[in-house]
Amino acid sequence: MAVYIVGGGFAGCEAAYQLSVRGIRVKLIDMKPIKFSPAHHSRLLCELVCSNSFKSSDVNTASGLLKEEMRTLGSLILSCADKSTVPAGGALAVDRELFSRLVTEKLTESGNVEVVSEVVGGIGEIACRPDAEAVIIATGPLTDEALSLDIIRRLGEDSLSFFDAAAPLVFKNSINFEKAFYASRYGKGDSDYINCPMNEAEYAAFYKELINAECAEVKDFDSGCVYEGCMPVEVMAGRGFDTLRYGPMKPVGITDPRTGERFFAVVQLRRDDVSDTLYNIVGFQTRLKFGEQKRVFGMIPGLENAEFARYGVMHKNTYIKSPGVLDQTFRVTGRSAGDDINVPLYFAGQITGVEGYIESASSGLIAGINAYCTLKKLPPFVTGAGTQTGALAAYVSNYGGADFQPMGANYGIMNPVLPENAGKAIIRDKKRKKGLISNSALDILKQTKADRSDLF
Repeated sequence: MAVYIVGGGFAGCEAAYQLSVRGIRVKLIDMKPIKFSPAHHSRLLCELVCSNSFKSSDVNTASGLLKEEMRTLGSLILSCADKSTVPAGGALAVDRELFSRLVTEKLTESGNVEVVSEVVGGIGEIACRPDAEAVIIATGPLTDEALSLDIIRRLGEDSLSFFDAAAPLVFKNSINFEKAFYASRYGKGDSDYINCPMNEAEYAAFYKELINAECAEVKDFDSGCVYEGCMPVEVMAGRGFDTLRYGPMKPVGITDPRTGERFFAVVQLRRDDVSDTLYNIVGFQTRLKFGEQKRVFGMIPGLENAEFARYGVMHKNTYIKSPGVLDQTFRVTGRSAGDDINVPLYFAGQITGVEGYIESASSGLIAGINAYCTLKKLPPFVTGAGTQTGALAAYVSNYGGADFQPMGANYGIMNPVLPENAGKAIIRDKKRKKGLISNSALDILKQTKADRSDLF
């Protein structure tokens, strides 16, 4: 007998690990290398298809808090990320190939996980296999079309969609450091970013070419359906001349350490690998044609002779209307999936409406632990909205608004438990309040974990 997990990304791999370390046999199904989505290229599990950054490491940010919660719960993804870091200021960024290799090795060497290459056309063909004890669908926003259609048919909901994009990667040795320089914003921390500065005339020329550049056709593309967190740079530029200067090209706090000069706009590049060979252009997700990327981005001072290891790409992402369909353990409620599904069915990852690498892994962790609870007839494991992990699960399952959209880690979705002696002055101080919320969340999580000796 085995738990079948469909999808070898962040959520699927985390769920597989949580089950395997608890002695449950797992069959992890991924369509690679038989078939690749438009954004996937590697044969490894847990492939990063967009940025190599997992956002802030500061525990007093929502993203940093989520990471610390997952470390506390024994996350595979965070363990491998911590072993494959590359410098990125206050963010946790990884060497994408090393990270994926570590995850793949950990799972394939576990003894309880069998990785199967297969294109799955429907939930029923997995759930009805004689050895299936439970099924977790973690195929992500790039779910193959046949399976997507089956999910829509079964859940009785129209699939929502938004568009996602990846930024280009350039080789460091092709960057012109007579113009580019290392510096950190406001001189804080290590100078982990390469900065390409522009004066007003250079920016104006670049802006004109960017908004008039030719874009690649993306089926069903609508600029109104673009997720704000991955807005293509040319779409952002179309909102106004100064939009980029308040976004990815913000010059505030950056000076050339060689001259002390300040600039009208600055493009930043972040290291993408441990060997310090590849850098991604921060915030430059794009759907420009490849030739146009080389031409227009070549106008950036320092990148005039840049060699691209990968051009930016854009693809359509889909997610289900999870509220009312999933509970806080990411299990499908009642008979929502159809009467022919007679085993526990879970969804995990971005297909549920969580947004981001670590958020996806978080849902996989919760789904995996709770699939174990179901099989062993144990009470469900729910951490509650006083934690970031629980708040994401609560948002996905219980969001009451009319416009359900992908959600990343943030304090706004939490129901924090603050100390009784927290005065009004502390509550008004945003930094101190975030610290209190994070401390409280970690205390709740540690106590919840301690109370569940049957799981940890």
